[in-house]
Order: sequence, then structure tokens, then C-alpha cells
Amino acid sequence: MSVRKVRDAVVLMGAFIAVLWILQVFNWADGYRLDYQLGILPHQVSRLPDIFVAPLLHVSWQHIEGNTVPLFVLGALAAYRGIVKFLLLTLIVAVTSGLAVWLFQGGDAPTVGASGLIFGYFGYVVIRGFFDRNLLDVGVGIVAGILYWTILQVAIPGTPGISWIGHLGGLFGGVLAAWVLRARPAVGAGPRGWTTGFGGRAVRPGGPGRAPSAGSAGSPGSRDSATPGRAPGAHPGSKAAEDLLRELEEKGI
Repeated sequence: MSVRKVRDAVVLMGAFIAVLWILQVFNWADGYRLDYQLGILPHQVSRLPDIFVAPLLHVSWQHIEGNTVPLFVLGALAAYRGIVKFLLLTLIVAVTSGLAVWLFQGGDAPTVGASGLIFGYFGYVVIRGFFDRNLLDVGVGIVAGILYWTILQVAIPGTPGISWIGHLGGLFGGVLAAWVLRARPAVGAGPRGWTTGFGGRAVRPGGPGRAPSAGSAGSPGSRDSATPGRAPGAHPGSKAAEDLLRELEEKGI
């Protein structure tokens, strides 16, 4: 994690929140017609593309006020590992949340609001550290879970005026994105160990005291096992691939 990435995440979410409030002003001034024109209507094929627009709209000032703080906090926590990953996460959550409403919700009332994104960011932040083997992200996820676990109450079926289906769809999308966007080891490298999240590696599989395997350096069957950071028998290009992935991750890609 770097100060630059945290700053970029905060700026991005601040800009996103500003866009939502500007749209709310226009929507309110127009008698909330945008909600009916661009909200998700279940089972109507012509309105399927609205799953990408509906999260930007709200039905009242109380609605957007209630969403603003958790959206900003959870969004910033989800974005500080890289803006590109965050944009892909947002796309995945918008699709899963919107499709859940379009496929399974009953009635003919339009559904709008950023709650599906909030649930997606929540699921992503809570589970991301375990998929990435990142101790800092695990800690952040635990804190986020403690602070915002109460939002899960509005995902209970039967809550009046609440699209609990959209919330569950967003939560599923966040967990799915954490798995899809997880950090992967370089091609040919050994299993990934846990990292601290501050640029250092915490524990590697097998531990520091692991005995040399058969065919170690100096033995007749030696197979590159003396080369630091390379798995036995790994292709020489795997080290370059690992360096490239590490550089992309440092740049937030």
C-alpha cells in the first residue's frame, strides 16, 4: 500500500459522490422522472441496459444521504489497491446486482440506488485479503465487517421498500470479484506466501527452516533449486514475468 494509492482512492470516491449528488439535484428538480425512465424494471428486455445507470439515481434526499457515507468509506477501501481493479469490481457488482433485480424481483416498480454497489464493496473488502493472502487487507476487512455488519439487516427478505434481492446480488458480486481479481503468482513461481501489505512478505509456504529438497544445489540432480525466487525447473522467463506483474501491481494496475 502507498500514500499515492490511498490518495487516488479518496479522490476517485469523492468525485463519484459529487456526480451522484449533482444527478440527484437534476432528478429532484425534474420530479424524479429519471427514476422511472432509467430505473431497473424486472423482466423488460428493453430496460436491461438500465442496470448500469440505476445505481447512480436515488428516490429521495434521505435515500442518497443514507448511502453517501458507507459508499464513500467502503468504496475508498476497495479502491486503494488499484483504480483499474476497482473499476472492474464496480462493473461486476453492477451486473450481478442489476441482473438479480431484473431476473428475480417482482412487481413493476423501478429500482434505483447505490445500495447494490455498497453491498458489493462490502463483500469485496471483507473477503479480499483471504484470496490475496494479504494481512493488511484481512485486517481492513475485519474492521469494515465490524463497522458495517448491520447493513446486512436490510438484505433480509421482506424488508418493506427495500430491494433485498439487489443487495444480495451486489454482495455476491463483491465476493465473486474478490476471487476473479485476486493476486496470482508469476508463471513458474512456487506457491504464494502471505504478505504484510506494506511491501514485505510475511510467511512463505514451508517456512524459513524447510530442508533442501532432493537435487539441491551441488547435487547431481540439481534443477535450478539454488536460484532465489525461482521454483525448481522453472523456465528462466518466469522471473521476468514475476517482475512485470509486481511492477504492474505497484502502479495500481
